[in-house]
Amino acid sequence: MTVTLEVRDNVGTIRLDRPPMNALDVAVQDRLRELAEEAGRRDDVRAVILYGGEKVFAAGADIKEMQAMDHAAMVVRSRALQESFTAVARIPKPVVAAVTGYALGGGCELALCADFRIAADNAKLGQPEILLGLIPGAGGTQRLARLVGPSRAKDLIFTGRQVKAEEALAIGLVDRVVPAAEVYEQAHAWAARLARGPALALRAAKESVDAGLETDIDTGLTVERNWFAGLFATEDRERGMRSFVEEGPGKAEFL
Repeated sequence: MTVTLEVRDNVGTIRLDRPPMNALDVAVQDRLRELAEEAGRRDDVRAVILYGGEKVFAAGADIKEMQAMDHAAMVVRSRALQESFTAVARIPKPVVAAVTGYALGGGCELALCADFRIAADNAKLGQPEILLGLIPGAGGTQRLARLVGPSRAKDLIFTGRQVKAEEALAIGLVDRVVPAAEVYEQAHAWAARLARGPALALRAAKESVDAGLETDIDTGLTVERNWFAGLFATEDRERGMRSFVEEGPGKAEFL
């Protein structure tokens, strides 16, 4: 399999495994969608890691495969491509990208689908599609601009340049930089911590933030209000408040 889902301690790792560079061909894209949807459904998965292995996250699309496609083929395929990445972005659970080596083109776009990004100190990220006479097609023009702002996004997209981990951290493209040998370990620690949290409240928080970014503030506040009130019907809310009153803050254990 070119992409697998492994579960440990309620953390699901979606692992790219297409040596040497984890090129994102059609088969990988379709498998990503399948496993993202599976991770979203499974009760034993409460948080997710996106990982490409110790050497490389994903160096981009399979250019030879794309070169063989004409306009008509890409009109059809581009929707499936975006839907695969959107499936990852819409996993209703916390998702962290553990970025090693190159995360370029589609690899960078995949990392953008995560809620949090931990990068190796030797990582390089970028959207080099312009160098092929193209633009990002898996969400890069949209998610990158929302994450780092339009000017910085245009700089990266217009030039196609790669940024090292330190610059990626400075502009908000990644959230933490660690030694390369510690990337997966730290990603798993982040995910495992959230896997012990209240699943419905985490889902509500993620969907409220993401939905709010796509609309005006009044609509976003309505989404937030509905989720906030709805959580009062959950066992997690009862457990959390009871623990706070009886034991103090931060001691609740959620199922």
